[in-house]
Amino acid sequence: MLPAAPVRMVECPAQDPIGIAVHRTSACERPAAVRARNDGWDRLHYASSVMSDSRIRVSVPGRHLRPLLGEVSERIDAVVRSGRWLKGPETGAFQTTFASYCEVDYCLGVGNGTDGLELALSAAGARGGEVITVANAGGYTTTACRIVGATPVYVDVLEESLVLDPTTVEPMLGPQTRAVVVTHLFGNLADTAAIRGILAAAGRSDVLIIEDGSQAHGATLNGRKVGSNGDMSVFSFYPTKNLGALGDGGAVLCRNAHTAEHIEALHQYGWTSRYESSIPYGRNSRMDEIQAAVLNVKMPYLDEWNAERRSIVRRYSQAIRGSGLKMVTESHDGAVAHLAIVRTADAARLRNHLDTAGIDTDVHYPRLDFEQPSQSGLPDRRGALINSVAARGEIVTVPCFPGMTDGEVDRVAEALASFDGSTR
Repeated sequence: MLPAAPVRMVECPAQDPIGIAVHRTSACERPAAVRARNDGWDRLHYASSVMSDSRIRVSVPGRHLRPLLGEVSERIDAVVRSGRWLKGPETGAFQTTFASYCEVDYCLGVGNGTDGLELALSAAGARGGEVITVANAGGYTTTACRIVGATPVYVDVLEESLVLDPTTVEPMLGPQTRAVVVTHLFGNLADTAAIRGILAAAGRSDVLIIEDGSQAHGATLNGRKVGSNGDMSVFSFYPTKNLGALGDGGAVLCRNAHTAEHIEALHQYGWTSRYESSIPYGRNSRMDEIQAAVLNVKMPYLDEWNAERRSIVRRYSQAIRGSGLKMVTESHDGAVAHLAIVRTADAARLRNHLDTAGIDTDVHYPRLDFEQPSQSGLPDRRGALINSVAARGEIVTVPCFPGMTDGEVDRVAEALASFDGSTR
C-alpha cells in the first residue's frame, strides 16, 4: 500500500467560503469515526480544493455534493450491507431513470465512458472499418477505435463552437465507413440532425450515428435531449462531469431493442445466458452499485446545476466584451456549459495573467488526437482540419462548476476583463 500523502489541514473559520462550501475534512467539523471512514476520499478532494486557501480551482466536484453527503452516505451504506454490489437495484433504478430523462428506451450502465464508446462501436460493426470523428476532443473516441480495430477518420470542427462541422462529413465518407461519433464538446452541441440528413442525401443511411454526451448531460438540441438524437449514445460519469459519480462510471443508450440486447451481451463477456458466450468480442464493463447509488441521489439536481453553469458562463461572456477575448462555451438554454473555454491568440499570456490573480486554468485539449505520440505510425485519414489546428493553441479553460461563490465568479470575471486580449 502506498503511504498516504500528507494533507495540510487548515482552520475552518465560519466565514471561509471554501472551507464551508467544500466538505470540511479537518477536525473542526467531522466526528472521528466519520473522518476515519472517509479519509481516503477526503484526501483527494480536500487537498485539491484547499491546497492554497485563496486559489480558485478549475473544478471542485465536491463543492455541490456537500449538501447531499448525508443521503449519499446512507445509500452507500445500504449498498455495502446488502451484499449486492453489481447489477443490483441501484443500477437498475438509474438505468430506468436516465433512459427516461434522455428520452430513449434503453440504458445500460458500464464501467466508464470510453468503455461505452468501445461497446457502441462494436455494436455498430465498426471493427475493421472506419469511424468519422473529430480530433480535438481528448482522444477518447480514437482510443475506442484502436481497441476495436477501427480506423479513425478526422473531420473539422466549426470555428465558433469547436464541435463537429456537419458539412465536413460527406467528403470523408468511404466504402468502409461504419459510424460517425458526434461529440458534444464543452457542453456545446453538434447538429446531429444535420449530420443524419447529410448521410441520407449521400445514400449512406447505413452509417450509424453515435452521440458522445459525456460533456453534455441534460443538454437539448431542437427540443430533444442529447442522447436521443443518435442511433446510440454514450455518457461518462467521471466525477467532474455535469452528472458525476464518486469514481468511474458510464452508460450506453439506444432506442432499438436488438441493439440493446447486443450491447448487453457485449458488456459481459458476450454472454447470452450465464457462462454461455455467444457474441464475439465481449468484455467485462459494468457499473457498480455504489456509483449507481450516488448517481441516483444526484440525478434530481442535474438541471439546477446545469443552470448554474450557464449563469457562470454568461457572467464571463459579459465581462470579456471588448477585451479581445472570445467565449467558446455557449450559454443558451439548451447548452450545459460543462467547461468554460475562452479563446485568445495569446493563450500563454492569459494563463499567466490568471495565475497571478490566483486563478487556475487548464487546456482542453492541448494536442489533436493524431499528434499524440501513441498514434505515431497508426492508420488514420484526415480532412482539412483548419479550425481544429488553429484552435488548439488558443483555448484556455477557466473555473466553472456548481457551488462557485459569487465572489469567486466575480474574481474570475474581473481578471478576464482586465486582460488586454489585443494581438501583440
